[in-house]
Amino acid sequence: MRWPVFALLLVLTAILAAQPVLTFPPPKLTPPDKETRETIDLRAAKLTTALEDLRAKGVRDPHLADVEMYLVAVKRALKHEEFYPGTTKGLVTVLDQGLLRADLASRGESPWLGTAGQTSCRAYRSRIDGSLQPYAVTLPADYAKNRGKPHRVDVVLHGRDAGLTEVSFLHRHRGDKAAPESLPGVRIDIFGRGNNAYRWAGETDVFEAVEHFIAVENLQKRGAHIDSTRVVLRGFSMGGAGTWHLGLHRPDQFVVLGPGAGFTATHGYVGKMPAKLPDHQEACLSIYDAVEYAENVANVPVVAYSGEEDAQIAAARNIEARLKPLGLSMTHLVAPKLKHSFPAEWEEKAEVEYAKHADEGRPAYPKKVRFVTHTLRYSSCFWVELFALERHYKRARVEADHLEEGFAVKTTNVRQLRLSLWPGATREEITVDIDGQNLAAVKPNLSRSGGLFVYLEKTGGKWSTVLPERIAVDRLRKPHKIAGLQGPIDDAFTGPFLCVRGTGKAWHEATEEYARKNLERFAAEWAKYLRGELPIKNDSDVTADDIATKHLILFGDPSSNSLLGQVVPRLPIAWSAKAIRWGGKDYEAAGHVPVMIYPSPLAPERYVVLNSGHTFHKEDFEGTNALLYPRLGDFAVLGLSGSKEDPLGVEVKTAGLFDDSWTLPGAGR
Repeated sequence: MRWPVFALLLVLTAILAAQPVLTFPPPKLTPPDKETRETIDLRAAKLTTALEDLRAKGVRDPHLADVEMYLVAVKRALKHEEFYPGTTKGLVTVLDQGLLRADLASRGESPWLGTAGQTSCRAYRSRIDGSLQPYAVTLPADYAKNRGKPHRVDVVLHGRDAGLTEVSFLHRHRGDKAAPESLPGVRIDIFGRGNNAYRWAGETDVFEAVEHFIAVENLQKRGAHIDSTRVVLRGFSMGGAGTWHLGLHRPDQFVVLGPGAGFTATHGYVGKMPAKLPDHQEACLSIYDAVEYAENVANVPVVAYSGEEDAQIAAARNIEARLKPLGLSMTHLVAPKLKHSFPAEWEEKAEVEYAKHADEGRPAYPKKVRFVTHTLRYSSCFWVELFALERHYKRARVEADHLEEGFAVKTTNVRQLRLSLWPGATREEITVDIDGQNLAAVKPNLSRSGGLFVYLEKTGGKWSTVLPERIAVDRLRKPHKIAGLQGPIDDAFTGPFLCVRGTGKAWHEATEEYARKNLERFAAEWAKYLRGELPIKNDSDVTADDIATKHLILFGDPSSNSLLGQVVPRLPIAWSAKAIRWGGKDYEAAGHVPVMIYPSPLAPERYVVLNSGHTFHKEDFEGTNALLYPRLGDFAVLGLSGSKEDPLGVEVKTAGLFDDSWTLPGAGR
């Protein structure tokens, strides 16, 4: 009776600790007056010319991006008419900053990259869509002055701000004030593509910004002044939700987590949500619900903060409830009588706790790893990497100990994994005890990079060693869900992708109209809510490099889109002018469209997606960030309304998830 009672207690705890959702209505618009608008247009034109001159002089990134971001920020604000108070106030100032930087860059100068004791904004071009994205860096006053003292790095995630734009971000971090003397190290403030709780492309943005900062510091020959073993992740409100999510999914990346408030579960936070969603949606909640990854606290210390009277205290309470029966704990600072705020005095108290862990640094090779995941999107922790699960969206767990003679490992829901050997290890045979099986005389594999690894595979309930070459070939010959190719549809937009529209004639007008309007909607939502420019090409313009390096998002049907015509015969679907055959059932092609994600038949490490951008839309972006969960899983067949007034009106006829062999459950191959 132990486990059913425990499960019931968890349900009761979640109900009692329900987190009422915070709402953030957009601020009142205050458009610039005529005179100010004329000033904006003149200075934007001047900055455009200055950028053309810089390119002609051979100025390249990172310097060019750091100038161009100021023009891009203003253009985006004007395009979306984002005349929020903080944005309108900063439009002229931001253009002036861009013009000043352009002048400095034309003389080969970039002081914003190295001014210790101040804040400055930088920018990078995202690998996802090529868009410019900003972040802010604050360097401590003694930065780069003592080679023997590398600095810790604090990655800071902002809270939700309905008036947040690139302009307001650049204006807020313009560096007009000296950095606090108490600054414990380098501070990186993340833009994160706006308000998305650091999900999907917003998640990628966090790591791209940090990687870009490190790359630029190496370019400036200051990389030795950064301590990559002392990276602190922290944030408040939405930033707290992002800290829970990123830190518990990737616990080996940070020395300590500092989540302040922020949600950790979808159910109990989103108001008016059904008690049970469709099965595929319920499964996909496990991608981002941080509470499902609570056990990963075993790998990274947590210093949480909550106001005693803040409803968001439930976020930390939910994690604590999961940790207690696991014998794990975290530090939870609770400010008496405070609601949803994080005042300076409590930030100072939190910093004292962060420093206890940050001063020690993150271990390079811990003796023990205890890792939980529900998807191979999050597949590794320190020296343990999961290569295949038995079933996605079910709890997978590895508890691994490094012993003198090798490893002792316990697993749940794992089919393949890799163990990296410790520093100083040799190719001498070791012993691996896994799930009660003793594998003696195991010879480690030597990789091309010189690392030593042990690869293990479970077949018929029995573990054995396996060559990595066989794993690689098996992946090519028989698709199965692996890290980076595990779905769902929305996963395709976390890496480089290209939308491809057909230039031919579709079999049916309704399909063509739906594809066209859906691509238009995706482009508008991507620009507004994910702050980029949707990459789009005609099918006739797609190159071999596009196919090899990008996920292909194909809009149309096999008649209108030549690439769809190429890939459909290799997908688990039959699609003709008459019918769409899916899961043993025929749907009339004139009134239906298939939507899916699948490993690309044209490139071994890429997806193809049929007729879909993100499966959540405007109302979800403008509601709570917890609504940004997948709606269609891996596949769906949509019934079209046939209405010219509402070409995007659809009825979901079927939707779901492929199994771990990219097969319809029960369909076989």
